[in-house]
Amino acid sequence: MDRTTFACSTAFFHDYSSSSHTAFCLPTGHVDFIEKVDSFTYSDFFRDYLIPNHPCIFSAKFTEGWGSRRNWVTWDGKPNFDYLLQKFGEAIVPVANCDVREYNSNPKEQIPFKEYINYWKEYIRNDYRSSRGCLYLKDWHLNRAFPEQDVYTTPVYFTSDWLNEYWDAIGVDDYRFVYMGPKGSWTPFHADVFRSYSWSANICGRKKWLLYPPGQEEYLKDRQGNLPFDVTAPDLQDSNVYPRYTQSQPPVEILQEAGEIVFIPSGWHHQVYNLEDTISINHNWVNGCNVAIMWCFLQDELAAVQREINEWKDPMDDWHLQCQLIMKSCTGIDYKEFYNFLKVIAENRISILENGLDDEALAKNTPKAAISTLGMLHAVFDLKRTVKVLTSLSANEDFKKLDLTSLSPPPEALLHHLKAAIDTALL
Repeated sequence: MDRTTFACSTAFFHDYSSSSHTAFCLPTGHVDFIEKVDSFTYSDFFRDYLIPNHPCIFSAKFTEGWGSRRNWVTWDGKPNFDYLLQKFGEAIVPVANCDVREYNSNPKEQIPFKEYINYWKEYIRNDYRSSRGCLYLKDWHLNRAFPEQDVYTTPVYFTSDWLNEYWDAIGVDDYRFVYMGPKGSWTPFHADVFRSYSWSANICGRKKWLLYPPGQEEYLKDRQGNLPFDVTAPDLQDSNVYPRYTQSQPPVEILQEAGEIVFIPSGWHHQVYNLEDTISINHNWVNGCNVAIMWCFLQDELAAVQREINEWKDPMDDWHLQCQLIMKSCTGIDYKEFYNFLKVIAENRISILENGLDDEALAKNTPKAAISTLGMLHAVFDLKRTVKVLTSLSANEDFKKLDLTSLSPPPEALLHHLKAAIDTALL
């Protein structure tokens, strides 16, 4: 991060409120296409897309050196089934049935990868029909299962990635996925986990994206407040069911070609179709630009849980704890883990600012090396955003009702350390 971008980000977030993030997500039918690698810097991306929360498309030049683009694709641009079977045939993978609706998603099952590839080949031979339905391999943690494989290198624009930095640190999970599906497979209408950013790279095939800026989803809800499963369904024209649909704006439509990367901003709802047999790589990620949106989302999720079980508030001694447990089961995180998330992010940056990074550590693919690559001003920006959100968390009444004695260091001590590190770095 250069000094101009640091100053720009500091000025933008000085008066920024996550509850009003719709104000700078201006609806537009135009999505910028980033053509050249050598003329587009990290600071360009940070300033023009991360801060204003706008989508963009990166050309296939940004993925030219990836192993997956060399090895996973045949000469005519189709999935290289033989190579994939050789490398991953015995893996167990999650597969969704696009023809079946279960609540507001598709039901999943775990099957051997070789079984899925055999299904896919037969599906193509049968003119994209099968008694098993249209099956879509989704949310496969291939990077975690096969770290030795030469698949891809995360572009520098997406390396300020707090989600995967934290989950890698605790060794529990990650938000790096591979998707593989035949022509006609699709993902229903949704916004990404924690209202995170996502980037999605097509290794082969084509996708169509329908994007709605934050706030537009309110016009798509039915009378019960539920979002649609499919935003293209004729049912949405029924004003008795969807009374505000006519007030919604048309979606931003993107056609993504092989090799291209789509950046999906924080809180943008979307629906995605595979127009051809398609393989893609996707990361969900959070950083200093959207961590306040994540925090706002968690507060909304907890409030929804509290409303749902409000009748049990008086007779239940540990009602507040139960609300946290339910929220974690639904979203994957509760308030105390969110504190630990902020702590890990903060301590990694404090370590860089106070101790620097030796040459050996820089040579390794670690979160601290990524932080150092982005520059010391980026570390300071991250700490300033962490202070903002941690201050809000510490003052939150629901957070204060929890047993916080297990948190080390206590929130007040961590905040003091953060502010001191920022002051020292800016001297």
